Amino acid sequence: MELSVDEIIGWLTAFYWPFLRISALFMATPVFGARTVPVRIRIILALLVTLLLVPTLPDTTGLEPLSPAGLVITAQQILIGVLMGLTLHMMFAALVMAGMITATTMGLGFASTVDPQNGVQVTVLGQYYMIIATLLFLSVDGHLLLLSVLADSFVAIPLAGGLLPVEVLWNLVVFSAEMFLSALLIALPIMVGVLLVNLGLGVVTRAAPQLNIFAVGFPATMLTGFVLVLLCQPLLSPLLMDLFSNTFDFLRLNLN
Repeated sequence: MELSVDEIIGWLTAFYWPFLRISALFMATPVFGARTVPVRIRIILALLVTLLLVPTLPDTTGLEPLSPAGLVITAQQILIGVLMGLTLHMMFAALVMAGMITATTMGLGFASTVDPQNGVQVTVLGQYYMIIATLLFLSVDGHLLLLSVLADSFVAIPLAGGLLPVEVLWNLVVFSAEMFLSALLIALPIMVGVLLVNLGLGVVTRAAPQLNIFAVGFPATMLTGFVLVLLCQPLLSPLLMDLFSNTFDFLRLNLN
């Protein structure tokens, strides 16, 4: 069996275009793109997924990577993968923000730790919500659903299908506002409960000025916050499922 140079170049070109979008997604998305995951593992995963998807994609051997049109397509494939990863990052950032709001309300804003996924300082409650969301995301096969959305994106946005609409970027901005709203909904019950405790402590301080409010107030608000976090635990799973559903609906509507 003899292989010509043109056939080898054609195979490499057909592999090159989808690899750009897939590798950009694996580098930018949470879980796969975490700093704890070595870069070699991400590249190997991107190669395996590309090998599985290449036989199902249309022929792209006519596209030259070094031509002006090829450079535009290269930038677009990387942009699509990064946008998909950024969307999931916003979803998890909403949970970090919810933990930050809750911790600040309880008086635990100073208690921070290093997030191993992003390598930044986050509050302890933010890390707690992040771990729960990551485990729930994997338990409901969110990573497989992400790969399914990625495969469908090659049909909805072909490799040579033109430039990405500007409306997608605007919809991403609107989606980020919805993520902040979701973070507020997660933290709202605890915020209200701690606020009521602070109001009660204010009334007690006015009735008994000699009471050391710092010795009583901080432990009371912190204990109330932990109790409310425990009581709100059954409500966290439905909120996270809605968050996951809204995120993948956004991906399917805008990138599929």
